[in-house]
Amino acid sequence: MSGPELLLEYLTRYFPIMVFIVLSLLFGIWTLGISALVQPKYPEPEKLSAYECGSEPFSDARMPFPVRYYIFAMLFVIFDIEVIFLYPWAVVFTKIELIGLIEMLVFIGLFLVAYIYAWRKGALEWD
Repeated sequence: MSGPELLLEYLTRYFPIMVFIVLSLLFGIWTLGISALVQPKYPEPEKLSAYECGSEPFSDARMPFPVRYYIFAMLFVIFDIEVIFLYPWAVVFTKIELIGLIEMLVFIGLFLVAYIYAWRKGALEWD
C-alpha cells in the first residue's frame, strides 16, 4: 500500500472513534456553556462562605490529617481486599479439596498475624 491509500484506510478505520471524541468534547463544552448562561448569579456573603456540615468552620481546611488516619484507611483497604479473596475460594472449594483448604488456612493464618501485629502496634485505635 502506498502512503495515501494507507492514510485513507486509517481514516476509515478510526473515523467513528474520532467522531465520538469530537462529539463528546462538543457536548461537554456545550453543557458548560449553557450552564454558565442560565445559572442564577446572586453573590451574597452567605453563599460565598465556607460550609462544613451545617456548622461554622473553626480552622483552616488545609490542615494536615494525622498519619494515623492514613494508616487506618490503608489497613481497612488491605483487610477488605484480603477478605474478598475468600469468596472465589468458597466457590471452588469442592474442586480444590484438601490442598485448597491448606492454602486457605495458611492465608488466614497470615491474615491473623497481620491483624494481631496491627492491633498490638495500636494502628486500629482511633484517637
